[in-house]
Amino acid sequence: MKAYIHQIDQWPNFIWRLDEFVSLLSEVRNSQGRIMGRMESLGFDLRNEATLETLTLDVLKSTEIEGEYLNPVQVRSSIARRLGIDIAGSVESDRNVDGIVEMMLDATLHCFNPLTAERLFNWHAALFPTGRSGMNRITVGNWRNDPTGPMQVVSGAIGKEKVHFQAPDSTILESEMRRFLDWFNANIELDLVLKAAVAHLWFITVHPFEDGNGRIARALTDMLLAQSDRSTQRFYSMSAQIRVERKNYYEILERTQKGNLDITDWIIWFLRCLINALKSTDSILSRVLYKADFWNRHAKTALNDRQKKLLNKILDGFEGKLTSSKWAKISKCSKDAAIRDINDLIKKDILKKEEAGGRSTNYGLK
Repeated sequence: MKAYIHQIDQWPNFIWRLDEFVSLLSEVRNSQGRIMGRMESLGFDLRNEATLETLTLDVLKSTEIEGEYLNPVQVRSSIARRLGIDIAGSVESDRNVDGIVEMMLDATLHCFNPLTAERLFNWHAALFPTGRSGMNRITVGNWRNDPTGPMQVVSGAIGKEKVHFQAPDSTILESEMRRFLDWFNANIELDLVLKAAVAHLWFITVHPFEDGNGRIARALTDMLLAQSDRSTQRFYSMSAQIRVERKNYYEILERTQKGNLDITDWIIWFLRCLINALKSTDSILSRVLYKADFWNRHAKTALNDRQKKLLNKILDGFEGKLTSSKWAKISKCSKDAAIRDINDLIKKDILKKEEAGGRSTNYGLK
């Protein structure tokens, strides 16, 4: 009895029962078409704003799945700079933030370019610019070499570890990845959404790198979904939905990797997760449209640069409670100037005092 799917003699000749998920695939395709149709009806600036929102969410949630939490303002600023979008409150970003942003943008903006080993190595190097994962030095920009033994996915306390999965031996990685890349780049008769599901499972099962395999697998998923949309702009985030369903994600992965080559259950889970991701796009679009409507309504309202900057931050999703002290700090002005700005916006029916007071008065959009 083979312990893992990659040890089966017929690997990686996956099979599935199309009749069990054809209706789900049809629902995905209809939802994709509806979203792309709505986005096409928007102007250039609004599509860029929606893309910025989606990619920011994608980067943040893809790293959160791995237990790493990035600064949202840095991520948003890094993406905006690379897309040439001018945003309020842009900040400098750390190297690790820029690295994952560059990988995700390369996967989506250049989704129709071939996937090569060198391209994957560049992505991996971008994810780990210091050559370390945490405090541990790792092999960067090359396939793993397993210097300390087999690559395993484990959980639990030291001495009580549970092995969830063991990857193929590093000595066969080059041939494994050559086969994967040939399939990935081939013009095969397979729906690109299904290809994204298979590619995600296949790549993460081969586990070609010492670290970062999950993030790269999700980038490959986005790459193929962008091809299926025939658009380099992203308006929904699979990574954000996987983050919501993380427990089920790991369970179906483990069950599939310990099963046989019939991956129907994995594909069904993938399609359902994608449907939920597509549904959640409505909230992103609503936020973008609300922001556009807000500025249309206040196009002739006299506002100074500090007020415009802070209002944009609120519209983009200000974290925490907005006080006059925070206003002064962000705007780099005195507290008296901040209070004048706020009172002026209250008089213009733009801001209001929040009822939940506390030690400091908080403000929000009216």
